[in-house]
Amino acid sequence: MVIKASSAAEIRQLVDALASPGEVGSEAAAARLRIIGPRAIDRLLGAYGKATTPAARATILRVLEPIADGRCVAPASQALTDPATEVSAAGAALLRGLVDAADPRVANEALEALVAAALDATATPETRRTASDALRGVPAAIRAGVADAVAPAVTSPSPDPPESTASVWAAALDGRLPGRPAALREALLVHAPAASLASLQRLVDAVRVRESTAGPQAAEWLAVRGAAHQALASRGSRVALYDLRETLERSSAPLPVSFLSALHTIGDRSCLEPMAEAYAHAPAQEAWWRQQLASAFQAIMAREKLTVRSAAVKKILAKWPGILV
Repeated sequence: MVIKASSAAEIRQLVDALASPGEVGSEAAAARLRIIGPRAIDRLLGAYGKATTPAARATILRVLEPIADGRCVAPASQALTDPATEVSAAGAALLRGLVDAADPRVANEALEALVAAALDATATPETRRTASDALRGVPAAIRAGVADAVAPAVTSPSPDPPESTASVWAAALDGRLPGRPAALREALLVHAPAASLASLQRLVDAVRVRESTAGPQAAEWLAVRGAAHQALASRGSRVALYDLRETLERSSAPLPVSFLSALHTIGDRSCLEPMAEAYAHAPAQEAWWRQQLASAFQAIMAREKLTVRSAAVKKILAKWPGILV
């Protein structure tokens, strides 16, 4: 595929922005790159090889996940043994997505990488657990072949304190949220990439309920819910899109940037009206919020193949014209 010079320049700038110290800039760039898709693969893989921080490597892997290109097998396999848990978890999630690839060769390579890591007696327990978790949901016959060998690594006593990310995560998936929202957010960052989409959806619902009665901690729980939405969006899932839309409709103040990133990535036309209304009612001093709403609005229009002449967009702009200015 030949990439036009203008597109190549945009991709280069977006990839460079992934390492931006500003959370908004990095996440906005990641969302845009997911939309660009396969055309950005070469630049993303090159950036991954040069990335010097775990955060940058994990971000690039999460951007690559929904693109699902066979060239990602090698770096994702390498990431499984990365000492940074956020990187190994992102690598496992990327491989899990490739297991479902249409190309049998790619699917087999991804599966073999996960199985090999899960069975590797020389690997760290955390690496084996991460690979094993990613194998959940594969056909039973395949899973049965590694379950017994993986069990010792998964069930062996952990040197972590009682409230380790693994124990917090397991309890949360069972409906028992921790007292500290920060504990769940840390566990979510580590374990969400390999979690099932259904379990993440249930977690969104559980956190929303906790948030409604959390008093002074409500904002912290809102940030946790946003992180869960971002984890779903990074995998291209819309199973909790209803909550994203309803949160935007109910909110009278700017939301955490994770909500914006999720809207930018998986929002659909049903989100456009509440986004335009939020833009119109945003305080003048919240320029970043208005800018990101406008950017997400335009990204959804492009994804849904809508123009200013589309009936749905014309109706919205008649009430709230500012979002496309």
